[in-house]
Amino acid sequence: QVQLVESGGGLVQAGGSLRLSCAASGRTVYYSDMGWFRQAPGKERDFVSFITWSGGNTDYADSVKGRFTISRDNAKNTVYLQMNSLKPEDAAVYYCATRRISYGDYRNTVNYDYWGQGTQVTVSS
Repeated sequence: QVQLVESGGGLVQAGGSLRLSCAASGRTVYYSDMGWFRQAPGKERDFVSFITWSGGNTDYADSVKGRFTISRDNAKNTVYLQMNSLKPEDAAVYYCATRRISYGDYRNTVNYDYWGQGTQVTVSS
């Protein structure tokens, strides 16, 4: 089993920055892909960003490309999402997720096995 705990959410003004963290415990996620997703009220959970276990490959949703940066520290079993130039439309609950096998579309929630409880990001205009 893997436990994921997100932190770093909060209230920020438009144009501001936040850094989310996702700390993993239990079975090591050293060799696991990690993803960030977000869900606004009344909407589906959407892909935000992805990083391979080595950190060598990353990907972003078009809506956040150039503003968000994903990274990981495998020694700390932690994945980060640096969010800059935040917009009101970025407001959502942000979830990190990991999967046991690197298979399937990493943008699809069904291809992840473990999820954190989420952290709220609120952006005021």
